[in-house]
Amino acid sequence: MNYKTFDTLSQQRATLHQKVALNSGIQLASWSNHHDQITVNSDHHTLSLYVEGGYQSYQKCRGGWHNGGGPDKLCIMPKDVESHWDIRGPLSFVHLYCTQQHLRQTGEQIWDRSPADFSLVETSFQRDDKVTALYRHFLLSYDWQDSANQLVLSSASTLLLTHLIQHYSQVNWRLPTVTGGLSPYVLRNIRDYIDAHIADPLTLAILAKQAALSEYHFARMFTASMNVPPHHYVMQRRLHLAQQLMSTTHLSFTEIAYRCGFSSASHLSNRFKNETGLTPTQFRQHR
Repeated sequence: MNYKTFDTLSQQRATLHQKVALNSGIQLASWSNHHDQITVNSDHHTLSLYVEGGYQSYQKCRGGWHNGGGPDKLCIMPKDVESHWDIRGPLSFVHLYCTQQHLRQTGEQIWDRSPADFSLVETSFQRDDKVTALYRHFLLSYDWQDSANQLVLSSASTLLLTHLIQHYSQVNWRLPTVTGGLSPYVLRNIRDYIDAHIADPLTLAILAKQAALSEYHFARMFTASMNVPPHHYVMQRRLHLAQQLMSTTHLSFTEIAYRCGFSSASHLSNRFKNETGLTPTQFRQHR
């Protein structure tokens, strides 16, 4: 993925020392700069961590140019927020770039639910010991080009994002009332997918991915469309298929259980009796 802030710096006087795209979708870049003027306005978030220098770094504010840079200072440039910088002295820094989608996914994992909206707060020249410890101990202590270090770099970057979300974000939890569910096209595809993979261990994450939605929003919209939550609907489809196989085949209950996504014949029997009041054996006898 191309990050606009990275491209902007590449076209200025900044010198790129190294970069790495992590499997998590985050990109890291190590830079130095001296005597440069830069305007940043991107469709992604940028976390800037000062490594050395930066005492003569200025940001344009309402009251003029604000100075406060130095080693271990933190700046956050949120997506769609324009900022102007005047670099009047030597500076080396590390940038972490991520999209709003990746940030939201991290936030949903932290809160185990999805906010209506949330964004990072623009921050300049902030000292944060937690951030300093993470980036100096992990990001600066490992060879970025060694693929064996991808996991530790990704883990440290995720910890940084987690900290930013917890301490430098604005969150709106109020969600609009659901007045409609999934579109007919998406709903039909989801139902077809469930039927085609009924023997597989279906999870909310798998189904939400098919609809290109977060797990939280998918569950809400599916329920609005079908009047039952996804897990209930999947169970209904599994029991319906089990009834068909019991009625039309001589397959063993163990084979039917596996074909319908149950872990065992006893699991099938328990769920079947709860739903119909009959055991599989009784159902076959009365068919």
